[in-house]
Amino acid sequence: MKNSFKELIKGLIHENPTFVLMLGLCPTLAVSISLINGLGMGVAATFVIIFSNILIAALKDVIPDKVRIPCYIVVIATFVTITELVMKAYFPPLNRALGIYVPLIVVNCIVLGRAEAFASKNKILNSLMDGIGMGIGFTMALLLISGIRELLGSGKLFGYNVFSNFEPMLIIAMPSGALLVIGLLLGFFNFLKGRKA
Repeated sequence: MKNSFKELIKGLIHENPTFVLMLGLCPTLAVSISLINGLGMGVAATFVIIFSNILIAALKDVIPDKVRIPCYIVVIATFVTITELVMKAYFPPLNRALGIYVPLIVVNCIVLGRAEAFASKNKILNSLMDGIGMGIGFTMALLLISGIRELLGSGKLFGYNVFSNFEPMLIIAMPSGALLVIGLLLGFFNFLKGRKA
């Protein structure tokens, strides 16, 4: 149980997919314009990571070594399809806002990386905990970046005005603003890590 808990929390801080491993930056840069988009993408990716990790860990002894990557992609694509269909049915505005980035979770290096590096070598419970930790870590990173961009880029949070007389920083709302915010956050986290060391 202690080992499972360790697998859960490593994705939050020590192996955060966005800020430490630098994985999944394409959807992070593209959808982090608002907290709703960040939360939607984070929940979608978390669902896919968790269930693909579980299934791959369960099937790891059955899948031949020569075709493991195509098999992992089929498993991941199944859960991405489920996610996309649920979003289209119950959250159409969010599905439209996230656009092509939901189907592209299939090739997201976080999901495939966890399947290859972890789930294919570990038991189901540890793979579940790893998926939860990595998914929550990715979602937290998306929410932090999205929150900063939405607040500074439009003066809103979750679409509601936070400041009455606020001149938005349009650069933050642009795609280059995502790179700027991620760069500043990485610098801040590295500064904190350096002070701690």
